[in-house]
Amino acid sequence: MKVVVYGDGQLAQMMYLAGVPLGIEVQAVDVKSDTVVHPVSKLPVNQSLKDALDEADALTVEFEHVPERLLEQAADTGKLMPSMDAILVGADRVREKQLLEQLKVANCPHRIVTALEQLDDCIDALGDKLIIKASRDGYDGYGQWRLKDAGELPALKAALQELDLQQVPLVVEQMLSFERELSLIGVRSAAGDIRVYPLAQNLHHEGQLHVSVAPANAVDTALQAQAEAIFTTLANGMQYVGVLAVEMFQCGDTLLVNELAPRVHNSGHWTLTGSDTSQFENHLRAVVGLPLGDTKAHRPAAMVNVIGCSSFSRDLLSIEGCHLHWYGKAVRKKRKMGHINLTAATYAELGGKLNQLAEFMPEGKFPCLKDEAERLKKL
Repeated sequence: MKVVVYGDGQLAQMMYLAGVPLGIEVQAVDVKSDTVVHPVSKLPVNQSLKDALDEADALTVEFEHVPERLLEQAADTGKLMPSMDAILVGADRVREKQLLEQLKVANCPHRIVTALEQLDDCIDALGDKLIIKASRDGYDGYGQWRLKDAGELPALKAALQELDLQQVPLVVEQMLSFERELSLIGVRSAAGDIRVYPLAQNLHHEGQLHVSVAPANAVDTALQAQAEAIFTTLANGMQYVGVLAVEMFQCGDTLLVNELAPRVHNSGHWTLTGSDTSQFENHLRAVVGLPLGDTKAHRPAAMVNVIGCSSFSRDLLSIEGCHLHWYGKAVRKKRKMGHINLTAATYAELGGKLNQLAEFMPEGKFPCLKDEAERLKKL
């Protein structure tokens, strides 16, 4: 079996590694040059994109910002999973909000803005504490602005005046008071079989995910069921095939959807060592029509992103239950260079291991690590 992945980053690499034991050959596409490449070496293979698509059993994506001309070409084959419409939902916050409203899935109170003067109406409707997001091409904290009170509105308008809001509208959300950020990774087959992983708790810094812990603590049966119902509504509503990530805010006993990612997701990397079947293997199983795998968590697990640095001691592997996943990229500020997975018998033990890990990492590069370690040690 063969699967072609649009995108040649770390997610394609991890899909490739998951495919080898299954006998699934995974190829990647450099979407900047329309070149078929090896997902690990990134070297071009001796095959045209057309031939690769013809030979593939399934086509999929590792990120949602694939040029639409390539998605149209893929969709025309009838092999693209998830569908082009589902992928575009993840690439465009306006489409995303429209889907959530259409399926009656609770999400953040918001307005769509296509002209700067509409920001005044947003304050009237949502209050003067707002998060403003570009509807496209924004991720890891980029393309976002905050309004903390109405007095900042003139400066905000000045900062946004060069934007073409007709071409790329803004999504303006009420700044919510929430307890924590959670995400649910789930998978749906073409036959409608659905499996979900336990909720993960995510810790962000400057708009970028730094640490995920799964299963999230203090999740009762009702909260997990609510998350699973949200996933099922979305996955069935889109006739989705593959892994879908749903990022949510917990406000009391209510979950509000923040973002959707129509692909394998950073907050699901813990599944590589914390569950029987990783999100990468389950995504491949779904798109080629194999039975879906077990999604239960074996024990508490943490995923720590290595961001913008490569200088640290590999002796961190001396920590029991520690695994390093390196992406082989050139160092760049805010770039995800790799991630580290840790597992432990208890949350307190996991907190202790995060403290151990901090001793091997350069000071200042992992601002959330020790705080999360202390939180877990108290559980």
